[in-house]
Amino acid sequence: MFVWLASYPKSGNTLTRSMLASYFFTDDGDYDFNLLQNIRQFPEIGLFKKLGINIKNEKEVIKNYVRAQELINKKNSIQFMKTHSYLFNIDNNPFTDLNNSLGVIYIVRDPRNVLISAANHNQKSHEEVTEDMISGNVLRKKDGSKSIVYAGTWSGNFNSWKSFKSVNKYFLIKYEDLIEDKEKCFFEILKFIYDLKKIEFVINKKKFKNVLLNTDFKVMQKLEDEKGFEESMVNEHTGKKVKFFNLGSKTDWKNLLNIELQNKIQKSFEREMIELNYL
Repeated sequence: MFVWLASYPKSGNTLTRSMLASYFFTDDGDYDFNLLQNIRQFPEIGLFKKLGINIKNEKEVIKNYVRAQELINKKNSIQFMKTHSYLFNIDNNPFTDLNNSLGVIYIVRDPRNVLISAANHNQKSHEEVTEDMISGNVLRKKDGSKSIVYAGTWSGNFNSWKSFKSVNKYFLIKYEDLIEDKEKCFFEILKFIYDLKKIEFVINKKKFKNVLLNTDFKVMQKLEDEKGFEESMVNEHTGKKVKFFNLGSKTDWKNLLNIELQNKIQKSFEREMIELNYL
């Protein structure tokens, strides 16, 4: 069964995946981007192809979401699945179910900083990204090489995954807390996972320490400079890769976002931002 790593785009999912991949899929906690291959993304176009689904028929793709998850579900091993999708039910077709889902770790970030980071990543204006976040975002590759991802609105994405709270399978992590107290947050994430698996929580202290060091933002930034990172986008005008690990914790909406857009985001997501102490 899967532990979902769910988030709205540009909220800290890659950092969380990197830490978990280093801890669960290495002997010593060393990190390399290739480790992320151990944590698949959903939806993934290859899964539907294996099932013989016509990937150009989006209704058929959605209808087979759960079936695709069943294809790779190993109930007794620790598996993680990344998604930027909101937890939807479209035409009575659920995104997932409890037969496939062990629980969810939801990563959230101040939407004003999400906006700044997403604008850089997608090479869009702040105004365009604001509209995406408020009206509902659909992510797709222009060349059709990846499945469509229904991210929804920033607030809708965040609220939808709370349904796992009712079965005590929900853990919320704020990106800001992950940056400010990484050690404490990662410890709590691991404990949540072990509790879900109903196994004794014994931490490998040496590996734990190495994970924290090797997934430091500056280390990952250097790794991207040296080896590149496949999840970074290409600037359509220059043909060059856009830095994925760009500003990190230095992303500051107070200095980078105009007052009009600040107010628009805050008005649209006021309830959730108050709940998360962003306002």
